[in-house]
Amino acid sequence: MRLNEIGEFGFIKRFSEKHFQNLPKGYTGIGDDCAVIPNIGGHEYTVSTDMLIEDVHFVRSEIGGYLLGHKSLAVNLSDLAASGSTPCGAFLSIAVPGDVEVEFLDSFMDGFYKLSTVYGCPLLGGDTTGSRHGLAINVTVIGHCPEGRSKGRDKSLPGDIICVSGPLGDSAAGLRYILDPSLERNDNALKLIRRHHAPKPRILLGQQLGSISQVHSMMDISDGVASDIRHILQRSNVSAMIETTALPISPTLRETGLGSSTINELALCGGEDYELLFTVDPAFYTQEWANKMKITAIGRITAAPGQQVIYTENGISTNAFGGGYDHFAC
Repeated sequence: MRLNEIGEFGFIKRFSEKHFQNLPKGYTGIGDDCAVIPNIGGHEYTVSTDMLIEDVHFVRSEIGGYLLGHKSLAVNLSDLAASGSTPCGAFLSIAVPGDVEVEFLDSFMDGFYKLSTVYGCPLLGGDTTGSRHGLAINVTVIGHCPEGRSKGRDKSLPGDIICVSGPLGDSAAGLRYILDPSLERNDNALKLIRRHHAPKPRILLGQQLGSISQVHSMMDISDGVASDIRHILQRSNVSAMIETTALPISPTLRETGLGSSTINELALCGGEDYELLFTVDPAFYTQEWANKMKITAIGRITAAPGQQVIYTENGISTNAFGGGYDHFAC
């Protein structure tokens, strides 16, 4: 059996169960955006780590050092946002080929530093080593929240409204422009590329949602809604219905002329939006509250068996979209 036959999450499933058995009481481990270490001075500490590999997650010549430093920290802070946490520190490990210019690395660290200052997440340490085949960047972040308030993926209930923050699909569209030199890089294309290179972690919104008990499950959108919603369904043992016409699409993406079906596919399956995906009690949800929080309802959690996702277009069932990004199933 080869790795690409079972995919990223099939691989994780093969070893995660035995590690669950070693967890101390009250700890949360594999399966959420952050691990949770409970009850330290009345707080829970949340920990997450992510890796970025050259020519898998970024093209060095396209992104530049500064934005790469920004993105390396931003994608990790997004996990803290998904748990409702406040950042308190980061660790950076980086493997660097010997021919990388020192000025590029200086710029990388400037981008990392600027974002760490914005969110109060100082660099506390890490490791450096050489690499024979491109840059490899690993960041670990630590956050905290009041005890019992961290959000995970396992509390969604039938009837919950599925919501997202921000527009979807911009990052995936930006990646298309990066990878396809035949596409014209007009002003809209440059905006989409910037969205791909410089995600904004939704820390403040995550903290606000984390303080609301009626927000049941939450995660960030890294692999696309179509993939990420399934993590909530599996952890909560529920199903979902998603209305494709409700997906929030930016004017910039609509003006690309890609067509509604392509745009919807980018929004559902493209990934790297680093917005928040969460479910909320329908008795709490109001349109006034949604407008105030600048979030969008895209569907509902259902009690249907099989942890399935049904997509609708104007209320009519439509063909299922793809499953989102999988690092190994390609």
